[in-house]
Amino acid sequence: TQAVAVEGKYAYVGVGLRLVVLDVSNPAAMREVGATVPFPHFVEGVAISGKLAYVAAGGAGLRVVDVSDPTRPTELGAFDTRGYSEGIAVAGTTVYLADGPYGLRIFDVSTPARPREMGSAYVMNYAFEVAVAGRYAYLAAAGAGLLIADVSDPERPVEVGSLSTPGYAFGVAAAGDVVCVADGWGGLRVVSVADPSRPVETGAYQTPGWAFGVAMSGNLAYVANALSGLRIVDISDRARPTEIGAYEPRGDARDVVPAGSVVYLADRRWGLRAVQVAEPTRPREVASHSFMG
Repeated sequence: TQAVAVEGKYAYVGVGLRLVVLDVSNPAAMREVGATVPFPHFVEGVAISGKLAYVAAGGAGLRVVDVSDPTRPTELGAFDTRGYSEGIAVAGTTVYLADGPYGLRIFDVSTPARPREMGSAYVMNYAFEVAVAGRYAYLAAAGAGLLIADVSDPERPVEVGSLSTPGYAFGVAAAGDVVCVADGWGGLRVVSVADPSRPVETGAYQTPGWAFGVAMSGNLAYVANALSGLRIVDISDRARPTEIGAYEPRGDARDVVPAGSVVYLADRRWGLRAVQVAEPTRPREVASHSFMG
């Protein structure tokens, strides 16, 4: 279990070769309702827009899944990319794919059955994850750190800025003029992108384990921190990010999504965990769901 996205009362979880749909209307009693047939490769990333799920399926590239009936998610279209699809984001009918060794690939999915590649950027860099905010795409680019592309014209993306980080950038989240990078052994890095051509690190928090995934909600950053579980970091003071809460189950946290007062943690070993964060200083697990078969 390496990826999760939440929309409404459903969580869409990458479990091995499948996309599995859970009803999380009651987070304390998550219930599996449907699953795709296996893709040709592992699900590494998931993004949701309306009744469609977009899947970064490793060596099988981009997969488009109809989830209008959550009990019967069905693949509609696919584009087998040259790389290894690690992460994904969607805005309207445009999909942004972090395609491993081939950087950022951009697709028109206005016809879901036939995704069409429109543009690309940083094709000589390894891209693990992509986040999109406004006219910019932000890439977690392994040893290259943070890479920024202007995607206002998705057919002609422009490489505009970069920031080397001390670790290995696996995850990225963006909101306004702030970007958070899950930097592997470099922990959490907080970056100002007020001028995207000159991103500046404003502060950092050295997490106790490897930071693989990050999500932002208001002034909080939620970090999927591998063997050290979930870390909750207050980034209201950009110069001094401060951990205010942590949840350390036995497992290997890889992806994280906040949804209201609950955070969903994709645990590579133990499935999906629902963690109550109404009091961020005292996060507590309310339920977990292990996937069998």
